[in-house]
Amino acid sequence: MSKTDKSLFSLHEHALQKANETCPVCDAPLQIKHSKAGSFWGCSQYPQCDYTRPVKEASQFEEQVIAGSECPKCGQTLAVKQGRYGMFIGCSNFPACDHIEHEQEQILDVQCPNCKKGHLQEKNSRFGKTFYACDTYPTCKFAVNHSPVAGVCSACDYPLLIKRNMAAGEKLQCANKKCGKFQ
Repeated sequence: MSKTDKSLFSLHEHALQKANETCPVCDAPLQIKHSKAGSFWGCSQYPQCDYTRPVKEASQFEEQVIAGSECPKCGQTLAVKQGRYGMFIGCSNFPACDHIEHEQEQILDVQCPNCKKGHLQEKNSRFGKTFYACDTYPTCKFAVNHSPVAGVCSACDYPLLIKRNMAAGEKLQCANKKCGKFQ
C-alpha cells in the first residue's frame, strides 16, 4: 500500500464551503436542486421556505452605447444590450421606445414560385438553421430548406430548383414536394 498524498484532498476544500451554507431566511441548510431550467441552490425546508439562488452567479453586463448611431423611431442613440437570447442592438430609450436592429436578410434573385410577386430570401430559424422564404411573408408562406436556384423542372415544369449536397456531389432537385426529381 502506498501512502496517500493528503495535499490532493486539501486542494478542493473550498468546494465544500458552499455545500454547508444555510438559508438566509430560515437558517436551514441549502441543497442543490435541479429543474428543467438548470441547477440551483434551494432551502431544504421547502415548501415552508421557498428561498432559491442560482448555482452560477450571472455576470452583470453593462450596456454599451454605440457612438454616432440613431434610433429610426425616436432619435435616441442605439446600444449593445444583453437579453435572454443573447446580445442584440436596441434603442437606449427602452421601454419608451422598443426599436431593435435585426440582421439584414440576403434577398436572392429567385422569384417565389407560389405567389410570383416576392423573391426568396435567406433567413435563420430560432434554432440557427438556414432556410429560404418569400419576402412577402405573412401574405405568402412559401419556404424551402435548401438553397434555391432559378430554373424549371424538366419533369413537371415547376419554376424552382433547389441545390442539394449528395454523396456524388452537388445536384439540382425539383422544389415541388410531389415531384422531387433530380435534374
